[in-house]
Amino acid sequence: MRNRRLLAAALGTLLLLAGCAPSGAGGRSSAAGNSLTWGVTTEPQCFDPHRSTQQNAFIIIRNYVDSLIAKKRDGTFAPWLATHWKISDGGTVYTFRLRDDVTFSDGTRFDAKAAKANFDYVADPANAADAASLLVNYQRSTAPDPHTLRIELKKPDSSLLESLSSVKLGFLSPSSLKKGDTLCNASRSLVGTGPFTLDSYTRGQSVRFRKNPRYDWPPGFSRHRGPAYLDAVTYRFLPEYSTRSGALASGQVDAIEGVQPLDVPLFKDVTGFRYLTGPSRQTSFTLNINYTRGPGADIRVRRALRDGADLDAVVKAVYRGTVPRAWSNIGPDNSDYDASLKNTWGNDPKKANRLLDEAGWTGRDGDGYRTKDGKRLTLEVGYPQPYVRDNRDVLIEALQAELRQNIGLDLDLKINTAGEFTDQKATGNWSIYPNTLNPLDAGLELRQVLGSTEFLYGNVHGYDRKLDAMINRALATTDLDRRRPLLAKIQRRAVDRAYIVPLFAPHYQIAASDTVHGLGFETQLDSPATSYAVRVGR
Repeated sequence: MRNRRLLAAALGTLLLLAGCAPSGAGGRSSAAGNSLTWGVTTEPQCFDPHRSTQQNAFIIIRNYVDSLIAKKRDGTFAPWLATHWKISDGGTVYTFRLRDDVTFSDGTRFDAKAAKANFDYVADPANAADAASLLVNYQRSTAPDPHTLRIELKKPDSSLLESLSSVKLGFLSPSSLKKGDTLCNASRSLVGTGPFTLDSYTRGQSVRFRKNPRYDWPPGFSRHRGPAYLDAVTYRFLPEYSTRSGALASGQVDAIEGVQPLDVPLFKDVTGFRYLTGPSRQTSFTLNINYTRGPGADIRVRRALRDGADLDAVVKAVYRGTVPRAWSNIGPDNSDYDASLKNTWGNDPKKANRLLDEAGWTGRDGDGYRTKDGKRLTLEVGYPQPYVRDNRDVLIEALQAELRQNIGLDLDLKINTAGEFTDQKATGNWSIYPNTLNPLDAGLELRQVLGSTEFLYGNVHGYDRKLDAMINRALATTDLDRRRPLLAKIQRRAVDRAYIVPLFAPHYQIAASDTVHGLGFETQLDSPATSYAVRVGR
């Protein structure tokens, strides 16, 4: 324990400055009783699984929301609230047999009618549910009997099972659905079937859950059965890296996610702690360029942005070698990642400068930026504040400096509000949007960031119809072996035409006290799993 005591002492001053002074004897109170306290990077803006758009919010939401099926590590699917299912020959009808012993936390029964109510609710445009993007081809659900659910699609969709395993299509009680958009608020109106129920919420500080004592229907791959081991779990919102690390070192929290590169040596291979890294199957952190407006409408400008910096060096400098730079917006651990893109683009300032000369950006202003007709070459990166995490803004700033020096391009980072970005999306008036996405089906990921009906290009005119047709064809192909080459072509076209500039392949990191057991990652999310199977003790 000597290493641990030294670490706590070294971080003690920092912890006090961050406003996290220890409480309780010895500075460790979170494990008292049978409870766990997490330190997390992000406070959810919305606690409704159907409306939430923050990837880090789902870490918390999953504790009270179950799904119809579960995704396993090998990419196949396991039973959850459905025990088994079959797909019609045409791929448009899915029939699920549901468990007969599941209840919502308010005691009402989960059955086919409740499942139908959730899917109908999400699919109804009047409810403006973000999860509707997972049900693009949904036509209707029927409930022939209490334990049989039948989902009918307008056309085949190879991503449907992925969607049904997503927390975004997790189930809330029909009585909760009647609360509408007020469900974004953290309250006891959020009634799910999960292993925990919401106990209390203090905005800006924490949310606490207590065990659902009736729970006995975990996903089929779970080794644990019955209620959660923990009586309670608390998530404290600690956006500052140093605060989270200090809180773990001094025993204020039992586990943290989002360990910054500088702090990895404080916990990895250190007595008293354990350190875990998850896979990188989700989308890479990517600059999505609106190729229909402003300077970004010129492929030469987009390609200059793509190739004008040494991205390997930028990523290494910011993340100290803890994450790889990206070549596609599909994560390198995803089975549909196109590895042929490696080393095919980037770090060619000479070519980038030639392209900008050809595009007419030949002047220079007093700050060294390129100009044309007296106007500076500027591409705005609008980054909504609720989604900024893991030093991603620092990465963009480092890229900004390289592009200015190498090719005279002004990559103008603007930290805006979620509301401002929503307005930009509604008019198609966005320039560059940096993001990752959690759906692990590559077809879904590509549709959501590049498809004409989805959240980025849904209100944009002049989108790439060839690319859109390729995406739709891939999603309609239910033979996954035939689909994979189509997905590779989509990735190559998006990178070649510089619709996207992938930056790095992220993965979640967890650091925890060595008294915490059962931590892991949910395959469908690539993020820390629910606290259902977590135990605290020696």
